[in-house]
Amino acid sequence: MSKVLVISDSHGLTKELEVIRERHLAEVDLMIHCGDSQLMEDNKAMTGYLTVKGNCDFSGYPLETITEIAGRKIFITHGHRYSVKTSMLNLGYKAEEVNADIVCFGHSHILGAEVIDNRLYLNPGSIRLPRERLEKTYVILDLLDGKIMMSVYELGGREIKELACEFVLPR
Repeated sequence: MSKVLVISDSHGLTKELEVIRERHLAEVDLMIHCGDSQLMEDNKAMTGYLTVKGNCDFSGYPLETITEIAGRKIFITHGHRYSVKTSMLNLGYKAEEVNADIVCFGHSHILGAEVIDNRLYLNPGSIRLPRERLEKTYVILDLLDGKIMMSVYELGGREIKELACEFVLPR
C-alpha cells in the first residue's frame, strides 16, 4: 500500500504548503502539486512536492509529468492545456495515450474525482481559492490492490469524512 498526497492551486501560499507537508510527511510516499503554486523551484515551501507548471507559474517546472507508484502510472498536469474547465475530453485522450491509471490535475479549483474507463481523474480543489465549496481542500489517496481510497482534507487538517470515497480500479 502506498499513499499519495495531491494538492493544487496554492497561488503563492508558502507556510500552508510547509504545514501540510510536515503534517503528512511520515504517512505519505509521494506528494504531488498540480500547478499554480506561483513559487520557484528553489522555494523551500516546494521541497518534496513533485510539481508541474500551471498557467500562473513562471518557473521551470515541466508542463506535465508521469510517475509510477504501487504499480500505478500517474499522469500529472495542471489542466489548462487540456481545457479542463469546459470538457474532460482532451485530458481523456492524453490519459489514454500515456496509458495512465490515475490523472491528477487542477486549474478549475473544483474538487472532484471520477473513474472513467478504469482510470481515476482527480482534481484536489484549491487550498487558496476554492470554487463550488467553501473548504480549501487537498486529497490523500491510499493505493491498494484493486482499489483506491480517497480522503479529502481541508487546509486546517480536518478530514472531511463525508467526502471519503472508494474507487475500484483493476490493475
